Amino acid sequence: MRLPRLRLPLLAAIAALLAAGCGSGASASATTGSAATASKAASAGATVMARRRARRRRHPAPNPGTLPQTRQLPSAGTPTFRAEMADLWAAVRTDTLRPGLPAFFPEAAYLQVKSISNPAADYMTRLIGAYRVDISAAHALLGGGARTARLIGVRVPMSYSHWVSPGACYNRIGYYEVPNARMVYRANGQVRSFGIASMISWRGVWYVVHLGAVLQSSQVGVVDDPSVGPGVSAFSSTC
Repeated sequence: MRLPRLRLPLLAAIAALLAAGCGSGASASATTGSAATASKAASAGATVMARRRARRRRHPAPNPGTLPQTRQLPSAGTPTFRAEMADLWAAVRTDTLRPGLPAFFPEAAYLQVKSISNPAADYMTRLIGAYRVDISAAHALLGGGARTARLIGVRVPMSYSHWVSPGACYNRIGYYEVPNARMVYRANGQVRSFGIASMISWRGVWYVVHLGAVLQSSQVGVVDDPSVGPGVSAFSSTC
């Protein structure tokens, strides 16, 4: 039996609506499935990160100063060194000791190195005491431009690095030493610099041990060779 021609457009429209409804349902189902999958993945990722943080809390990284020394020559191009120098620069800009402590030779390593009667007292009184006043002196050098001064980089004269053997300078453990690295910065639109009197190694990492001067006769801060421009490192064979 043939349908009247008048009803054909109506049937076609109904069929189109049914087809569209089926397609929308499939699309909605796919979208819902994708969202659920993404949500599960995000939840799983958060769980993994939480477990890693918990493991780090239970098993913190050991203090490098408590570990044995190595003969690895440090590099000035590592992320660790750049982070240390950024910490030192933060200390200089703010005239605050604490930010600069990660850049300083670890106390536990110093206790291993020195063959003297009371290395802990020497570390805190002489070395940290000098570091604190030298940071203040470098901050004063920046003057009114301290807040806007920016570190450009630290130039380490690797050709001057040398191994200090056990027995020298009251040491029972050896280390590499490099004198007169240069902290290069920009302040008030001008490139300037000052020196780091001495850095020594522990387990393949450079650490500041004397910022302003190797030998200081008083607790007055010293700035090592402040200069306009990047300056020039000078060789000195120190402990």
